[in-house]
Amino acid sequence: MNNHKIRHLIEPEDFTLEELNEVVALGKKMYEAPAEYKRACEGKILATLFYEPSTRTRFSFETAMLRLGGSIIGFSDANTSSVSKGESIADTIRCMSAYADIAVMRHPKEGAPKLASHYASIPIINGGDGGHQHPTQTLTDLLTIKMYKETIEGHTVAFCGDLKFGRTVHSLIRTLARYNTKKFILISPEELTLPDTLKRSLKQDFDVELQEARYIEDVISEIDILYMTRIQKERFFNEADYARLKDSYLLNQSKLSHAKKDMIVMHPLPRVNEIAYDVDDDPRGVYFKQAELGVYARMALITKLLGVDVSC
Repeated sequence: MNNHKIRHLIEPEDFTLEELNEVVALGKKMYEAPAEYKRACEGKILATLFYEPSTRTRFSFETAMLRLGGSIIGFSDANTSSVSKGESIADTIRCMSAYADIAVMRHPKEGAPKLASHYASIPIINGGDGGHQHPTQTLTDLLTIKMYKETIEGHTVAFCGDLKFGRTVHSLIRTLARYNTKKFILISPEELTLPDTLKRSLKQDFDVELQEARYIEDVISEIDILYMTRIQKERFFNEADYARLKDSYLLNQSKLSHAKKDMIVMHPLPRVNEIAYDVDDDPRGVYFKQAELGVYARMALITKLLGVDVSC
């Protein structure tokens, strides 16, 4: 690699607000003129190390690198790698550092990508670690908000569903608080509320207003951005608890009829039973566009971490 200082993205707070804005702005440029960046990472290799299933995150990273002119190596099932033989994360990442220029890791254990970064000589990107963080989804979400609401600041944002284990929520809510969002509405079953430690830190660090609600229809008229999440079966130890809660919240046209005309509905996907199909044709439902924008957010991130000059 060149003399560019190695940076990692393990959680959104690894980047300053100025850096986040740079990535969002570049992602927007790449979305508007993708052909201008088709050779930006020519000769570079991305390693995708997915110890946990993924569709959008893995494929959007692979698409991002290919659209930048780079190449890909990696695995989508740890059982097809030497991990199945007991190889440690430290040893895996030492080897990957010799084979690739940058790596993205998804892992079911919280802190695994951070551990990998201590042994890496290439940039490491956290592609999601347990119920902890998902910083590249946050970049995708920021780009989506910028595209649809023009500004990231000043909105009333509601999070609905699994707020206890939802790593996308944990990453995004603190980031939006850094952007001076003053009011969040938290809609969830009592068993899946936002962790108390996170609520305390939001109030202490950012002085935000947190309004808790049990039903979407009670608060939908107040919301500018509604961020839906699924009830995550893989985070439950008790099958009965999952079965009892999995259909708790369903957004449909009937509920949307009480929402603002310019509200947007976001979702990191996959959806299960939380957004009815009759919402798909509503212009406020932007979740599939959000998934598309993830490619461009990740293109921008890859070039930033590799220190590639993309000034056009």
